Amino acid sequence: MGAYSLAQAKLELDRLVDEALTGEVVTITRGGRPVVTLNRTAPAEPRLPIDAEYIEWMRQRALARPSLGADSVTLVREMRDEER
Repeated sequence: MGAYSLAQAKLELDRLVDEALTGEVVTITRGGRPVVTLNRTAPAEPRLPIDAEYIEWMRQRALARPSLGADSVTLVREMRDEER
């Protein structure tokens, strides 16, 4: 476990993050007192693969939505003009 002043941490943040990623607990101090601890978080959940079946499901969802009657540019212009 390493303790670093805020001034040191500003200069060496990349290295301190790398230390935390290896499992080290890094403490940042202000005025000699610990104020922040850097530690590694749990890994992110893996993303689901995007395959042909998923793409088809998304396409079907998009087709099932009701039409707004115009493209987005036209709708935004209409909303803008209503406010004037």
